[in-house]
Amino acid sequence: MAGPSANGPAGVGFAFKFIATLLRPFLMAFTRQNWRGGEHIPPAGTGVVVAGNHISHFDPLSFAHFLWDNGRATRYLAKSGVFRVPVFGRLITAAGQIPVYRESRDASQAYRAAVAAVDAGELVAIYPEGTISRDPGLWPMVGKTGAARVALETGCDVIPVAQWGANHVLAPYSKRIRLLPRKTMSVTAGPPVDLDDLRGKPVDAVALRIATDRIMAAITAQLAEIRGEIAPAERFDPKAVGLPPVGDPKHQPDQREDQPAVQPRETEEQP
Repeated sequence: MAGPSANGPAGVGFAFKFIATLLRPFLMAFTRQNWRGGEHIPPAGTGVVVAGNHISHFDPLSFAHFLWDNGRATRYLAKSGVFRVPVFGRLITAAGQIPVYRESRDASQAYRAAVAAVDAGELVAIYPEGTISRDPGLWPMVGKTGAARVALETGCDVIPVAQWGANHVLAPYSKRIRLLPRKTMSVTAGPPVDLDDLRGKPVDAVALRIATDRIMAAITAQLAEIRGEIAPAERFDPKAVGLPPVGDPKHQPDQREDQPAVQPRETEEQP
């Protein structure tokens, strides 16, 4: 069902409002919304990290739609190349999105910008996996530590969010969009991940890994509930199986680009 605030949050900048005004009617027309757990999204003005699973190049739209309907504008961490796209790059820059410069001397800028945004009372959305899941069943992979680092540095909550359905519109690493028949975007937010025992201590590698594992476990549990399935006992680790990073010339998607990683269940259109 639709969220409680279809008009979105107050006090949003012009660029973000412009993008939302264009995209929300499109998403309402071509997708169904199954929003759950909106009560866990804190009100505007409260700095927070929202951590979600990544299943499709389409899911940033459904993710942001869910958050907008629950009263929050989203500041994403996005690959720096997206900001160089003509017109679109200028729009998302004006909308306050945060570029991530991977494998460069500027890589730490995204972390500093995310911390500053949270300290300013904004919502920062982070995909801890760092890329679309390469797990054969599209379950959450081993997470990177960025979301945990921002949370432990700022003291903010981490809200875990699981999503499913965007992969039926646009399969992982595919360029073929299937808008019809309308697909259900299921997005569920859970309560804040318990990190209390890690706060006030050195933010070292051990603390970051513990926090990240808790975040990924919460997301995975919520996704299992959405899908009505049992998640794998161990999270997929691309490095452990020797897969090259996405963007590397040797990278090959785990499935044909015109096929979803898993076949939709017969009930996938049911809320």
